[in-house]
Parts: sequence; structure tokens; C-alpha cells
Amino acid sequence: MSTVKVPANLPKWIGDHLRRYIESNGADGHMWDSTSVGGPGLLPTLLLTTTGRRSGQPIIMPLIYGEAGGKHVIVASKGGAPTHPGWYLNLVAQPAVEVQVGADRFRATARTATGEERARLWQTMAAIYPPYNAYQAKTQREIPVVVLERA
Repeated sequence: MSTVKVPANLPKWIGDHLRRYIESNGADGHMWDSTSVGGPGLLPTLLLTTTGRRSGQPIIMPLIYGEAGGKHVIVASKGGAPTHPGWYLNLVAQPAVEVQVGADRFRATARTATGEERARLWQTMAAIYPPYNAYQAKTQREIPVVVLERA
């Protein structure tokens, strides 16, 4: 995935964060200061590149992540919206993804956690970013928790 598409409809602060991350190779952006948008402080973020399910083109998004069992974990919250985020729909259609954590870039396979694993990983991620609990409370969909396994 050499040329990636930055989604045009991103809020300015997400687009700015993404550009800083890319331009600095993760030196500026890996730890994101969420206080600018009312968040709890510094949060670890990764860059996830999925393949667009309609376009077939690579699409990149910055996402908060956690770690569990040597794997990276992300949450498809979309702020508690009633629908899943596009990046999640993309990885369901094509689970082969690219990930960048700081300067470390690697291919991974994405899968949605279920059952006890999801419950455990949800607690891990809500400890990193407590607003996830409020997002889940405001939507009827079960917010997916995604495990990224290095290929």
C-alpha cells in the first residue's frame, strides 16, 4: 500500500494529527494530546491502513490503541454513532491491513473480538480512554473491539 488516501471528510483536528504522524514518521503523533478535544490527556495512537471496500484503494486513519498479549487492540466506536466507522467495514471486508505504531510499520490481520475476549479487551481499552463507556451507552450497536495480529 504505497499511496494512501487520507479521508477528505475528517474533522480538521484528526486530519492535522494524521498529517503530523505521517510527516514525522510517528515522532509527533504517536502519543496524542487529547486535551485539545476534551480528552483525558496523552493517548497512544497508531495508523491503520485498510483497503476501501468500494474503491479498492488504501485508506489511513489514526486510532487510539492498547496492547494485550503482544497484540494491538483498537475500538470501532465512531463516538457512539449508530453505524460502524468506515474503516471497520473495510477491515471486515478485507482483514489484511497495515499498521504503524510510532516508527514501526508492519502488516497485520484484523479480527473482531467476541465473548469473554471482547469483554476483557473492552475493559482494557476503556481504562485507556474512559469515554468509550459513554459511547457504548449512547448506541444500540455493540461497539466492535478489533485485535490486530502481526502477520
